[in-house]
Amino acid sequence: MSRIDAVVFDMDGTLIDTEKLNVRFWCEASSRFGFDMDPNDIVYIRSLDPRRSAEYLGSRYPGFVFDDVREVRRELMQNHVDRFGIEPKPGVIDVLSYLRDKGVKTAVATGTKQERADRYLGMIGASGLIDEIVSTSKVEHGKPEPDVYLYVCRSLGVRPEDTVAVEDAPFGIMSAYRAGCRVAMVPDLTPPDSEIEGMLTWTCDSLSDIADVVENETSRDAKASSSGLSECRNMCRLLILLSYHGANGYRKP
Repeated sequence: MSRIDAVVFDMDGTLIDTEKLNVRFWCEASSRFGFDMDPNDIVYIRSLDPRRSAEYLGSRYPGFVFDDVREVRRELMQNHVDRFGIEPKPGVIDVLSYLRDKGVKTAVATGTKQERADRYLGMIGASGLIDEIVSTSKVEHGKPEPDVYLYVCRSLGVRPEDTVAVEDAPFGIMSAYRAGCRVAMVPDLTPPDSEIEGMLTWTCDSLSDIADVVENETSRDAKASSSGLSECRNMCRLLILLSYHGANGYRKP
């Protein structure tokens, strides 16, 4: 279970430091429509499929105009990005470069629209180090359903069980876990809670720890392969000896 063929990253809150901005601008946009948004409600819906986010916020704020508020939030975010750029999470380029050097495939599975995901990752210089960038807009169901991770694994030509998913938020973790990936959490706005702890194979302090995860797991896989090869060689020797003695009328003394 130590083989790692691919590492798939969430984007917001994992590769780029944008979740705090999403919370800020959701609250600001909501206020323009007369809704006093609790920031914890936006923290809750991180990575959640937009349809389910709309249902949740509608239940919390009767009459909530989700699409209108979201459009204003996007405008606020775009203005901020145009002015200040995108802040990468520490260690992004180093870990992606490490994975490229190790021959491990990489991808991004994000709830952000494809055009913006491509743009944001390009702005931090990461695009050339990522094999696939996939938005949940390409699949039927967003996170926490497994669709996007299954899509990415098929696209990369890897098995989910040989894939490490790196996420920062509960709904993304659920998505990866349901797809059959091994999940590493790099917490951003919230630590792991009791509901998701059982879904995690690793909890990391930073993205830099992902390199250690891959290094340790691939070393373990190499040792297991070496041990298996040694056992195979020994078995072959035994079979050759048995065959030789049988052919020469060997009898036990």
